[in-house]
Amino acid sequence: MAHPNDAPTGPLAGPLTGSFTGPLSGPPNDPPSGYPENQAPGAPVRSGIPDHGRIPKYYAVKAQVTLLVDELGEGGLLPTERDLALRYEVARETVRQALRELILEGRLRRQGRGTVVAGPKLEQPLSLASYTEGVRRQGRTPGRHLITLERFPCPPALADETGLRRGEPVWHMERVLLADEERVGLESTYAPVARMPGLDREFAPDSSFYAYLRDRLGVTLGGVDERIETVLATPREALLVGTPPGLPMLLIHRVSRDAEGAPLERVRTLYRGDRFSFTTHLGGPGAPAPTQACGPHP
Repeated sequence: MAHPNDAPTGPLAGPLTGSFTGPLSGPPNDPPSGYPENQAPGAPVRSGIPDHGRIPKYYAVKAQVTLLVDELGEGGLLPTERDLALRYEVARETVRQALRELILEGRLRRQGRGTVVAGPKLEQPLSLASYTEGVRRQGRTPGRHLITLERFPCPPALADETGLRRGEPVWHMERVLLADEERVGLESTYAPVARMPGLDREFAPDSSFYAYLRDRLGVTLGGVDERIETVLATPREALLVGTPPGLPMLLIHRVSRDAEGAPLERVRTLYRGDRFSFTTHLGGPGAPAPTQACGPHP
């Protein structure tokens, strides 16, 4: 049921049926009327507000809460839903919808019975670098928690995808990915036992698998094929990663080969959509690498 005073206050105060004023055209070098000069290039144009100016009430509240999030900073405790509803003169369900979106976007996170400002997303490079290297570059401490390490005959589907022989022994290692002890992903690795027969004895499950291949076995990673898609975590995956089942996840499929082109691993990795973004650099032959690294995504 709508609150009788369900209207936002502050910069977006007033009726939600208004529109931008002024022409949307002008001299070629002039920005269109209503385009903010401080518009961040990675943010939605005009804060996502259509030209006619009409927006859902929860979106106006979301914009207000976003400003509050920026003021509080990482770890800041957000006021209760009741307090926010009173502050913005809206119904609690309107506030709840705004907070749900900010949680899904990774701006907020639940902590106990409250809601706090989340830290910046982790940037994982789309490269031959390992998860460990990517997290360490951002000043975070990587970690992993072993769920299972087992061996079984290579099934037909895995053999067809990787080039391994059907029925040959393969390892399956499943680990929860950690960053500063926070659960951020789930990784399943399939690898031929013949290439690493002592994996269950020699490998520390909380360490880098690629470092083990390189330093212990002398295996050089050659090339990989990757495919990225968005999925929803299964109930089991959500339980292991510690997220709601409806949280969008980034799923990466990777098939790796060594320097000679022999099959090395098949990996299925789930990353929390609210805690990760992926970066890569594209360039033509001979193009110089970028001189400035991208900062963490908000």
